[in-house]
Amino acid sequence: MTLKGRVAIVTGGNRGIGRGIALGLAQDGADVAINYRKDTEGAEQTVADIKAMGRQAHAYQAPVDDFEAVSQMVAAVAEDFGSIDILINNAGIASRGLAVADTEPTEFERVVRTHTFGTFYATREVIPHMRKRDRGDIIMISSAATRRFGANGAPYNVGKAGIEALARGVAKEELKNNIRVNIVAPGVVETEMGRRLVKARGVDNIRDMDDTSPFGHVCQPEDVANVVRYLVSDLNSYVTGDKLFVDGLSGEMI
Repeated sequence: MTLKGRVAIVTGGNRGIGRGIALGLAQDGADVAINYRKDTEGAEQTVADIKAMGRQAHAYQAPVDDFEAVSQMVAAVAEDFGSIDILINNAGIASRGLAVADTEPTEFERVVRTHTFGTFYATREVIPHMRKRDRGDIIMISSAATRRFGANGAPYNVGKAGIEALARGVAKEELKNNIRVNIVAPGVVETEMGRRLVKARGVDNIRDMDDTSPFGHVCQPEDVANVVRYLVSDLNSYVTGDKLFVDGLSGEMI
């Protein structure tokens, strides 16, 4: 798979799944714009690691729930790199795990705005740039939580459902422009968010879950990145508007 000559934006690309995807795209030849909210050190490290591969990379600070900030970021990426071919809508935050009756409206709005509004903003702004290219790819990073929409996670569930609905519509709208739009839905991944999630369930070390996880290990950012790498590559010639779970069927086994 080669992405040489293509430019990708990865929101939340400074750590976790986003960082894994950014590095994977760079390994395949893409130049990468790293979006981040606060973690300047992590963003700069990811940029340095990509540059060490011989690819171009820059970091852009912009909270994805701020339309003006996202619009300015996309414009800056287009100016710095000359084009935009790939968008990975990865930035997200967790909710507090409370029942709806105990969830503050401010938390609900904050989580949904980050996931759904942030994804809408970035997608809206990159589409005009992608229409100028031979091909565009937009990936929405959702969650295996959308298998069951469990209790005590309404803000997160609604946010992820929103980006999936957005993806289905945009895939139909942009088919004529050779823009593919797909959804990737990981389960528990060994990231900072994943470690916090399992700790709340009483697991101090996420790797203690290896023996009971599919294929003998907890999902890694690279496992998610490899699916994304396929979807945005020339090997994917005919998949759009679809959703791929990356959870080893663990969500089906509960």
